[in-house]
Amino acid sequence: MSQSDGLLVVALGGNAITRQNDTGAIPEQFVNTRESLDPIADEIASGRQVVITHGNGPQVGNYLIRVERAQGEVPYLPLPIIVADLQGGMGYMISQVMQRLLQEKNSHHPVTTVLTQVLIDTDDPSLTDPTKFVGPFYAEEEALELASQRGWTVKPDSNRGWRRVVPSPLPVEIIEAGIIRQLIDSGTVVVAAGGGGIPVRRTGDGFLDGVDGVIDKDRASAVLALDIGASELLILTSVPCVSLDFGTPQQRDLDHLTLEEARGYTEEGHFPPGNMGPKIESALWFLDRGGERVFIGAVDQAGAILAGQSGTVITQT
Repeated sequence: MSQSDGLLVVALGGNAITRQNDTGAIPEQFVNTRESLDPIADEIASGRQVVITHGNGPQVGNYLIRVERAQGEVPYLPLPIIVADLQGGMGYMISQVMQRLLQEKNSHHPVTTVLTQVLIDTDDPSLTDPTKFVGPFYAEEEALELASQRGWTVKPDSNRGWRRVVPSPLPVEIIEAGIIRQLIDSGTVVVAAGGGGIPVRRTGDGFLDGVDGVIDKDRASAVLALDIGASELLILTSVPCVSLDFGTPQQRDLDHLTLEEARGYTEEGHFPPGNMGPKIESALWFLDRGGERVFIGAVDQAGAILAGQSGTVITQT
């Protein structure tokens, strides 16, 4: 699909909705969502086409605690259903807040959330070697018992206890990309691929089947951007920009990177897997396949990032 001038995918980090030290209460999430979306609403009101994605890390953790505490009282919910439920609930919140912000700015765009499935490769190595921690911590004995009962894989996590680990396969295709594109063309603001999307694989008869796993939100956002013909990707996170030697006295903040520079710094190990690594990898993937620009910066600086006054922009050259 050819790229569309001005079409922007905005990937909201988990801190956009539930911030560090928050309780996670719903009124709190609504306040955070409004603060995070206000500069994005300004962009839409000025005429830019926008698709919004979001993380769900804190929300999945809370949901899994509820599921565990309801054990024996109600049927157990598999992870694809949990991701789908959260896409609906969080999408409702984001859509409602965005609709109100646009009305306040006298910008009359419909806003909707699309339940989004993301196709994975049935041969993805993570399916047989899960590494993504999800849910609450357990004592070793309880974790091993749950693993036996439910077919889980469990591992120790940072000396704080044992946790379930699930696959985190790479996204291949956004199943609903065509529907999302039609909505964009009709002037609709779309919320999609929440939490990285619902991972699915094709069965031998061609149907889709949910996978017990989670997909990286930034990588799914990059695949979505490519599939719908977006030229730009904005990744909002908890840090103000991309940095080299992050957290050391030698830290160097970067306002611009070329594709080759970003690739070189990645190979030198500047962007660790648990921090900036997935964002840079997603940016490289998108740019390698024809994307024009990727912006990375703080969630409360979206307008300034797009204006070149904050954050980091990564370009082809």
